[in-house]
This record gives sequence, structure tokens and C-alpha cells, in this order.
Amino acid sequence: MSAASEADKPSDGLFTQTHERGPVRDEVSSRAWLVAMLDAEAALAGACADAGVVPAAAAETIALVCADAGRFDEKQLGVLAAETGNPVVGLVAAIRAAVPDDVAAYVHCGATSQDIVDTAAMLIARRAIAAVSADLDGCAESAAALTEQHRDTPMVARTLLQQAVPTTFGLKTALWLHGLTKAGLNLRRIQQELPAQLGGAAGTLAGYPAPGSGLHTAHAYAARLGLVNPQLPWHTLRYPIGDLAGALATTAGILGKIALDLVLLGQNEVGEITLSDDGRGGSSTIAHKRNPVAAIAARSAAKRAPGLTATLFASMEQEHERAAGAWHAEWPTLSELLICVGSAAAWLRDALDSFDVDEDRMAANLTALDSAATAGSAVALVDRALAEYRTTTDKSE
Repeated sequence: MSAASEADKPSDGLFTQTHERGPVRDEVSSRAWLVAMLDAEAALAGACADAGVVPAAAAETIALVCADAGRFDEKQLGVLAAETGNPVVGLVAAIRAAVPDDVAAYVHCGATSQDIVDTAAMLIARRAIAAVSADLDGCAESAAALTEQHRDTPMVARTLLQQAVPTTFGLKTALWLHGLTKAGLNLRRIQQELPAQLGGAAGTLAGYPAPGSGLHTAHAYAARLGLVNPQLPWHTLRYPIGDLAGALATTAGILGKIALDLVLLGQNEVGEITLSDDGRGGSSTIAHKRNPVAAIAARSAAKRAPGLTATLFASMEQEHERAAGAWHAEWPTLSELLICVGSAAAWLRDALDSFDVDEDRMAANLTALDSAATAGSAVALVDRALAEYRTTTDKSE
């Protein structure tokens, strides 16, 4: 089911285009969460039918109702969530009200609210990672082009912000490319490992009393959603959230590092890259000044990720079989973290396509260094980064 129609997408606010750049915000919107929960309920009904727990006709009726997200009012569900602590209770009541009386009893069969929210979170993450990955791929493509073009372009390497020894701009961009490649591979690995959640009230699958029906339902549930069927329910063992948060934080760090390099290289005192003349970056008081807006915005988004990641890691310590508060803290935090990383990737993709390299300035700065050292194995290292990139993208020269 698609996450949101144009009419359902969140409206732009004063900071939206700056801090929520790219497509990820639509994938984690209120409507997107509603759609993901409905997908989970539909899959649950189908899985129960697969296991012989629910009549097939009843499961089909539930699935048809869940496929029509427009019939559900997420704002009203939000009001009800404030009364029950989560949005699933109201949603289940709304689904039951929309199906015939003889089908209503089969809605949400054997599940608990956390099963639906956790599964929805994994669906949200999968869809959002796909959006982030598209911009990461765009960043990597730009970095690869720069690396190939400037593999031999000499420049000064800087350590502790001081001029150090010769290197090449190609090696600097090769490091960017390597980081982007690793981040992309890691996110895709996490995306493929996202698990479904089905355990019932206390993680015992007691809602499926027939022998073997609980495990059968859990397996079919995950299969219908295209998620991994975990060995055990993970209601209070939050390794999927921890793994996801870690991968997102690492991605944000790599994006932020590249953005910072761009900002520093574009300083007037360095001047080794210059902004393309696209009209952006003007100052409200200094007419001649042009700010590297895309790189700054990418760095801003990446800077927010560590705090959000810390909240998710702190929330991993949970009570007994069901958490009282820590689980609830994950929902908005995960959405915000996905938005931050998505925004950083979208902005960096823009930044990597909106500057020019000043090779003469690089050469002049290197000459002023007056160093007898060489760039060592820079070219060989560049080739390794390009080979890694081509392998992961099935590209060839």
C-alpha cells in the first residue's frame, strides 16, 4: 500500500524545506504510520487464515477494509491514542466497526498493540531506507565522478586544520566515496534484516492455542509483509531498533563529515572549491557573501542524529515483558532520526553537484607549502575506492 497521496502529505512549514529535505518525511508521516499499521493488520488476518485460525473469507474482508486508508481518520485516532497510550486500540475498534459483525471478532486476532506498532515501525523504516538509499546512491555517483576526474589533481592535505603534506583531491573524494559506499551497504543490510513482531500480550503467542498455530501464524505474518521472522518476539529486547539506530547514526556521521569538508574547502582563505552560480547562499547584510547552503543544511541535519540515536539506545533498557514508557519514546524519535538522515542525504546530493573545483588554487596552496614530500600511494588508493564502488553498483569503466 502506498504511504500517502498528495492530499495526505504533511504541509510545509517555516523550516520544512531546510530541515526535512527529500522524500523521507512523507514515508514517516502520520498517514504513513497509519498505512503501515493497516498493512500489519491485513497481513495478520491473512496469516491467521494461512494457519487455519481465521476463515479465509473473513481475512479477505479485513484486508479489503485495511486497504482503504482513506476511511480512517488519523487525527481522531490520535485523540483516542491519548486515552489508551497507543494508536492501535482505536484503530482496531475502527476496523471492527467497518467489517460485518461476524468478521469483527477476527480483527487483530491473537495480537497485542505492540505487535502492530513494532511491525509498522519496521515497515516505515524499510520504506524510509529506500528513500535515503536513493539519495545516498546519488551522492556516491557524484563522488565517483569527482574521484575519476581529479584522481591526479594535487592539493594540500590538512591535519588538525593545519597544512601538512601533499595529497590529491581524488583521494579526498575517494574517501567520501568509500564512506558513502559503506553506509549504503550497511543500510541495505539492515533493511533486509528488519523483523516482524508477533508475540501477543506477553510474548507467548497464547492467542493461538491450537498446537503449532502460533508459530505458523508468526511465520506467515512475516512472509506476507516481506519481513524477517525472528526466532522470538522482541517486545523488550530491542536489538532491531538498536541496529537500525546505529546504522542511521553512522550514515549521518559520514554525510556530515563530507559536508564539513565542503564547507572548509570553500572558505575564502582556502578557496579550493567555489559555489556554482545558482543564486543561492545570499546574506541579509553582506551583499558579496555567498554561503554554502546545501552543505550547511546537510551538516545541520546530520548534527541532530546523535541525540536522537542516544534516545533510542537509552530506550533499549525495558521492563520485563512490556515496557512502560521507553517503548513509547521510540515512535517519534525513530521518525525524526529517519528524517534527519534523509534530509542530510538529500542536501549533500545537492551540495556535491553545486560546486566547481579550483585546481589552480589547489596548486598554489601546495606550492606555498614548499614540501618535498610526495602524495605516496594516493592514486592506488583512489583506484581501490573506485573498484569497490563499481563492484557494489555493477558498474564498469
